[in-house]
Formats: sequence, C-alpha cells, structure tokens
Amino acid sequence: MTLFPIRAVAAILAKTAVILGFLTIPAGLARADDDVSDLRRSLAQSAGPAQVVDLELVLAVDASSSVSAEEFDLQMRGFADAFRDPAVAAAIRATGELGVAIAMIQWSDNRRQHVAIDWQHLTTPQSTEAYAEVIDSTPRFLDGGGTAIGGAIEFGVRAIERNGFEGVRKVIDISGDGRANQGAQPAKLRDLAVLQGVTINGLAILNEDSSVDSYYRTSVIGGTGAFVMTANNYEDFAAAMLEKLIKEIGAVPIAEGPIEVPEAPGGTQLTERPVPAERGFLPGY
Repeated sequence: MTLFPIRAVAAILAKTAVILGFLTIPAGLARADDDVSDLRRSLAQSAGPAQVVDLELVLAVDASSSVSAEEFDLQMRGFADAFRDPAVAAAIRATGELGVAIAMIQWSDNRRQHVAIDWQHLTTPQSTEAYAEVIDSTPRFLDGGGTAIGGAIEFGVRAIERNGFEGVRKVIDISGDGRANQGAQPAKLRDLAVLQGVTINGLAILNEDSSVDSYYRTSVIGGTGAFVMTANNYEDFAAAMLEKLIKEIGAVPIAEGPIEVPEAPGGTQLTERPVPAERGFLPGY
C-alpha cells in the first residue's frame, strides 16, 4: 500500500507568515532563552482545520556525537523491526479509521534537528509494513554534535502543531544515551509541551551512563501516562522500542504509582510515572 504525505498545501501556505516570524531569533537573548520563547510562540499558534487521528507520534532519534554509525544503524533497524512486528500492526489497526500519524526526526545540537520522515498516516498492516520499508531506506541526516534534548522537544512540538492533524493523544518519543549538554534545560521545554497536551516519553540507552534513565524520569518525560523504558545497550534497542510502541499506540492505562516491571527479553525494563492531572507536570515540578 502506498504511503501518502499528509501535510496539506493550503495549511502550509496559510501558516507561512507565522512560521517565518516564529523562526526569527530575538537579538540580545541567550540561545537557551530563545528556545523557551520560540516554543511559547509555537504553542500559541492556531491549528486550523485538521484531520482527527487517535495518536500523533513524533519519534525523535538521537544522532549526536555519542552515537556511532553502528549504533545509529541499530536504532534505525530497531524502529523498522518494531513496525514489522504483528503486535504493532495490531495496535495500529485497533485505532480504527482514525489511525496514527507518525513522523521521525533526528536531533543533536540545539539548532540541529531534521525531519527524517515526514508525517504519514498509518491505519492498516499494509501501511505499517510500508512505513518500516521507509525507515529502512532513511539515511542519517545529522552526524555528530552535542546533546540538546530540549531542542528536540521544541522541534517535536513544532512538528505536531503544523502537521495538519489533530490527535486525541499527542506524544513525543525521545530516545538517547546521554544527558543534555546544550540549550535550554529539557524540563522547561517539557513543561511547556505538557501544557499543550503533549506527552513526552523516553527510551534511555544505558551503554555510556547507567543512570541516564533517572535523568530522563526527572528532567525529560512528562504528561499523561509518561514513562521511561531502558535498554542496556544498542543491541537491546529493538526489544525496548517494540514494547514502547505497543504501549504508546495502545494507550495502556496508567499505574497508580511508580512500578518496576521485570526485565523483558533483551534486558529492557519499563518504569512508569503517573502525572498529576490537575497540572500535567511530573511530581516535584
């Protein structure tokens, strides 16, 4: 089944003036402060007419200097394998006619993000398999640079705001192996995204920093049902991503408190932190 791009030309033209103004960097402000200001402006934009879907999902792939060519290939292979799994196809099929809108971005430095695969609308096993084939043929657009998780969140929110869809749920899926070392603190951008109804989930790869999952829990994830999964290394990434996609697409109910799930094949583990509904932030924020 042939995938089709779903950005409406009319929507793009209507928002061009706003986008051009939005990308202007105010003079005299620190870059980290610019990130927060930019995102505030993005969240204030009017979405306009949009196609309703069950889930808008941004897959944000770490392409910073800490990720070798081999490790990047393992990430991409893990994504492709996950979308070929019958369980993911079944989860997407269960969303019915609404389906799932998905985009993949690559990120590294604070101002280096790239839309690797533009928005696609998946509703059937055929479209899901076709999406896996697209992932297989997607190159690495960014090579090296720092780790700006806040920039990835900001870019993901912009992508959601401008995609021509309106999701019942909106999720940015951040995968990476390190802590932010550039740009605004991820928690600031996370909190702004949560106010807009966007959930940030994480997949922490522990090959370089065995406690990066704790950092993701406190500084990256947020929103309704936000959770972190871990992979001990890039070889375990595929199993972790498979479980993560099934959970995100299937909207598994939130637990009453932090829980530890026994290790799954490949050494993956899930930790879930519910978020107070009245604020939408992580406990302690």
